[in-house]
Amino acid sequence: MPVKPTEWIWMNGEFVRWEEAKIHVLSHVIHYGSSVFEGIRCYETPKGPMVLRLQDHIKRLYHSAKVYRMEIPYSLEDYCEICLEVIRRNKMQRCYIRPVVYRGYGDVGVNPLPCPVETVVAVWDWGAYLGPEALARGVDVCVSSWNRPSPNSLPAMAKCAANYMNGQLIKMEAIIGGFAEGIALDVNGYVSEGSGENIFLVRNGTVYTPSLGHSVLPGITRDGVLTILTKELKMEVRHQAVPREMLYLADEIFFTGTAAEITPIASVDKIPVGQGRRGPVTEKVQSRYLEIVQGKAEDIYGWLTPVYR
Repeated sequence: MPVKPTEWIWMNGEFVRWEEAKIHVLSHVIHYGSSVFEGIRCYETPKGPMVLRLQDHIKRLYHSAKVYRMEIPYSLEDYCEICLEVIRRNKMQRCYIRPVVYRGYGDVGVNPLPCPVETVVAVWDWGAYLGPEALARGVDVCVSSWNRPSPNSLPAMAKCAANYMNGQLIKMEAIIGGFAEGIALDVNGYVSEGSGENIFLVRNGTVYTPSLGHSVLPGITRDGVLTILTKELKMEVRHQAVPREMLYLADEIFFTGTAAEITPIASVDKIPVGQGRRGPVTEKVQSRYLEIVQGKAEDIYGWLTPVYR
């Protein structure tokens, strides 16, 4: 999905034009994937543009940076305000926000410590990640031949760019095979997540989702869905090891993520999930989630931050 350029990008404390936001070719991040990042949505609502769970996302950015010993030269509160100012400067009513913290130009060896820590925030308009019809009709997916990294190799709880090389292999394999997305298993063969989405299964009235020990990113949307499922729908949710065959036996399956939002899965490996379309639990969760984030219902959980105050 091509990105339509906006006017301004924030880099290292100043605003630069989109086309002038450049880094050196010998920057550490290019050679070794040394960056952490976030993906955040700003929704157009009746009360103006609202950013979804801004502080939670930026807090996770700081946690990711901590794992990789990258000290961000701004407070968490200042970084949140920077994200809002980038939206204002570009006059966006809705957008996708991409804060990035990366190792810049310095030493070209594997050791990242001599390299400066640099910061970026960009915004652009980004629609439905898996296609405009995916939210209603669902998507066809496959189980990938690529596994998620083992727990003591690349930390899944850190949203690091290097982890997404694994995601790229999963995504490319799926697309070349005629699927919209792939589902990765962990090192022990249990269900982990999609190339960039968390996953939920519904079977016999119980909801299942892989626990964080299965190389799962602690998704912000995942957390919101858990809130809706337990507090509003009063459903039992089990965080556990999910064997592969449950993907074929589930009544419903859906992806969650900032970009994917709540996307139903219609089939896995060409085996229909339930009736082969969005199921009732998925529809309830999706409807409730979207009405809150789009400002159509009261923000009872305090998820939304106004761009203009």
